[in-house]
Amino acid sequence: MNLTISGHHLEVTPALRGYVTSKLERISRHFDQVVDIKVLLTVDNLKEKDLRQRAECNIHVKGKDLFAESAHADLYAAVDELADKLDRQVLRYKDRTQEHHHEPAKRLM
Repeated sequence: MNLTISGHHLEVTPALRGYVTSKLERISRHFDQVVDIKVLLTVDNLKEKDLRQRAECNIHVKGKDLFAESAHADLYAAVDELADKLDRQVLRYKDRTQEHHHEPAKRLM
């Protein structure tokens, strides 16, 4: 799994990098076919302080690309919300791709 963390209008500190890595480990623990994860952390110059910090993530899994974004006043809270959204998406994708074995219908003659 390749993990790329980049910042736009902010410097990605080792503490922030470690926090994002620890939150996204949950995704790879649920689903082992994750190929690539790209995280973009952004500080926007908005008038509203509530949605100033943004976190976006693209996940490339076998057969599909997943995307989620989150905005919050605190960057750590935005990363938490982002991890929750991605976790739900990955689990839903995993459930859809698993083989569901059903017994064929019996024919009555």
